[in-house]
Amino acid sequence: MKTKMKTAALAALGAAAAAAIYLSPFGATAQNSMMMMAGVSDQVWDAFGGNQQAQKYSTATQITPENVKDLKRAWSIHTGDVSSGERSTTWGATPLFVNDTVYVGTPWYRIFAVEPDTGKTKWVYAAGGADGPPEGQGLKSRGVAYWAAALPEAGKPCQKMVYVGTQLGELHGVDADTGKKCAGFGNNGVVNVDAWSTKNKKFKLGLIQPPAVYKDTLILGWAGLDWVYKTENPGTVFGIDARTGALKWTFNIIPPDMENVTGTANVWASISVDPETGLAFLPTSSPSPNYYGGDRLKEMPYATATVAVKAETGEVVWSRQLVHHDIWDVDTNSAPTLLDIKKDGQVIPALIQATKMGYHFVLNRNTGEPVWPIEERPYPASDVPGEVAAKTQPYVPYPEPTIPDTTPPVSKFADIVSFGQCSRWKARLRDEGRYTPPSIRGSISWPATLGGVEWGGGAVDPTTNTYVVNSNRVPQIYTLVPRADADKLYGKNARGPGGYSAQEGSAYGFKLENFLNMWGMPCWVPPYGTLHSYDMNTGKQLWTKPFGQVQKWGFYMPESWGSITIGAPVITKSGLIFIGASMDSRVRAIDLKSGEVLWKHIVDAPAVSQPAVYTYKGKQYVVFAVGGNGILTPRLADQLVAFSL
Repeated sequence: MKTKMKTAALAALGAAAAAAIYLSPFGATAQNSMMMMAGVSDQVWDAFGGNQQAQKYSTATQITPENVKDLKRAWSIHTGDVSSGERSTTWGATPLFVNDTVYVGTPWYRIFAVEPDTGKTKWVYAAGGADGPPEGQGLKSRGVAYWAAALPEAGKPCQKMVYVGTQLGELHGVDADTGKKCAGFGNNGVVNVDAWSTKNKKFKLGLIQPPAVYKDTLILGWAGLDWVYKTENPGTVFGIDARTGALKWTFNIIPPDMENVTGTANVWASISVDPETGLAFLPTSSPSPNYYGGDRLKEMPYATATVAVKAETGEVVWSRQLVHHDIWDVDTNSAPTLLDIKKDGQVIPALIQATKMGYHFVLNRNTGEPVWPIEERPYPASDVPGEVAAKTQPYVPYPEPTIPDTTPPVSKFADIVSFGQCSRWKARLRDEGRYTPPSIRGSISWPATLGGVEWGGGAVDPTTNTYVVNSNRVPQIYTLVPRADADKLYGKNARGPGGYSAQEGSAYGFKLENFLNMWGMPCWVPPYGTLHSYDMNTGKQLWTKPFGQVQKWGFYMPESWGSITIGAPVITKSGLIFIGASMDSRVRAIDLKSGEVLWKHIVDAPAVSQPAVYTYKGKQYVVFAVGGNGILTPRLADQLVAFSL
């Protein structure tokens, strides 16, 4: 999926490594959104990124670095919406707290409304019907969105609504108080967004990511299939009426004259919105086929980019491409974080766009101009017949990238125990650091499609502009398979063994391999994952540390090795970072100033989402959706768990 559901190839990376190395901004929620920009809040958590600016910040101060050691589980529930095996669930939902209720969407496309202090279920809505059956194309959800009317009509239902999308391309709107369908939204509460996809249709539009909200407009992207086709559904973003579901506008990412030779370049990640200017910021992905661009050499400036559009109309205000002619599948994969930077005596309305390359593009959010310089640097040419790699790529030296420019050295331990397999394998591969093009002989991609910074993005304290982000350090091996060889080896199969995908219609199939030895051990030196803190008023990195632990059979590897992570941190005003994300099924509280772990707690699976932080009846809570992701480990769950003092 263009949601980074890379199925077996990526799933093997986390599992094998573990085994071997032991709302409306001007409605009821808008006051919170606008006050958050100024660092003041009524302590709700009303959007996927905490607020529509994707700041992931809470003004709550009850839980502090001094007392966080006393944090205990307040309540926990199990939704029942979990499955493993070929049709396994992936639950990356951010719980919302608004309307005196915790709302969360599940991978079976149900909405749970929960009492915030007890965990008692108020109501459940099943998008799949009364029994809530699983739906096609994989069971994946990042939760729900919330909207409230600026001027609610007394006595009428659906003045506050919760929205959940499905993999079948349906967006459901329900009354936030009762959980009943809003009859005036679409067709009896359901908008068939997939019906708007008519060009080169290869799949239904998966609505995994909840929409962003601006006034009475929902801004909605979609997910699709990676790696299978050359030509497929072209990337689109939709503006939808929050009350009625009527289509207000469509933004087309791929130029019309390129739609018959490529596809996707869609927005599968979250979207942020500036409530003051009404700009929505779209992180766009790579075009298809992902790893061979010989048939799509014409420039597509909106692909793998950040694009600012007017939330009410979809009109483009500015765009900045972050990767030219993307042949690495390094999608722009998280909503940019909005903040006001204080630099050289001026206040700059800014955004931070984190990327899989480990860069932080810091831009003026009104104009797209860099706050710190962006360099165009030369990178290696492709040696694949038909391919023409871009001669230069944007390079961001400052703030310091989360990963170095060159591939980590081979792990001596992994090499010795595999009788030199790691070093021999690496010697056969093309490896020239960042932007080494895919090749027929095999290339090390650094960083690979897994990132770098993954789809959660970073968090910021807007009162100090302290920014925190987690990042992976994972090389993978990209190999292009000439079509005749691919057809002989794999037939007409869209997917095949060893990480093969067809890229049907193009001159090459593609094979993704994890750089692991015969025992499943990573062939590169750790750390495998890190956590970073920056002062965004100066761009200076404050600290960086390995983050998370690898765990298997009850044993934990050294903290200095870190862990691959999926999911994002949040920050509280009291000086804490809360984060799940790592392979060891722990959630943690970390000191914002030092990066030291102050508290950790075992949960049922890796919490591959960002938590919610809220205050209710004078008490502060931190809530995690604990679902797991097969990319990290086979452990999956359906736990919603809250912690408090």
